[in-house]
Amino acid sequence: MSTYGGISEAPTLARGHGQHLLVAVDEPYDAELLSTMLELAGYRIGIAGSGTEAVARLAERRFELLVIDAELPGMGALAQARPLTAHCPPVLLLAGRDALDGPLSDLGTGERDRVTRPLRVAEVLARVQVLLRGGSGGRDGVLHYADLVLDDTTCQARRGRRTLDLTPAEYRLLRHLLGNAHKVLSKEEIGRYVWGDFRGGNAMEQLVSRLRRKVDRDAPALIHTRRGFGYWLGRVAGEG
Repeated sequence: MSTYGGISEAPTLARGHGQHLLVAVDEPYDAELLSTMLELAGYRIGIAGSGTEAVARLAERRFELLVIDAELPGMGALAQARPLTAHCPPVLLLAGRDALDGPLSDLGTGERDRVTRPLRVAEVLARVQVLLRGGSGGRDGVLHYADLVLDDTTCQARRGRRTLDLTPAEYRLLRHLLGNAHKVLSKEEIGRYVWGDFRGGNAMEQLVSRLRRKVDRDAPALIHTRRGFGYWLGRVAGEG
């Protein structure tokens, strides 16, 4: 099903600098159109037509970004094989306006965004550029705060000398809090980042509680609740 027909050029478009992107879509026309568009914008492109093929490509080399169709066959293979891939690139999801993220929440731990069909060149390139900037983290893909370290190249986190055994959702939550240190983030904003949508009930409270037990065990608390507003990461004045 091809839905990229109304794409038109814009006078000023975001451009790349030779970064490697993996385009995972099953329709040959869509794959050709997206790869051509991105190559003309200055990116180097790899193609995968299924989740299984995407796993193989990700294991072969490092890609800076995964552009993936929400209806890609074998999407579950990506979630199951995440530990086998070389690293956790940012993800740009191509989806219908009412589509749910489905297995996307298990694909990776880094930055994620989505664009809806019909796709527009300017929007796709702008989202790609933002994800590539955000996904770089600190130097060499490492984010720091006090004795807390997140390494996006290995998808691992440490607090002091202790390695944190985090689920993908916990890692994404911690990364979002760390990337916005000292900023209070609402449950809705965190939910969109972690799961791609907002989940009601006590799903967020449970996730934050699990993460807090791992991060703040035997150490000064870094994860805090601002009642009625949301959550934030940082040291409290006068502590530490």
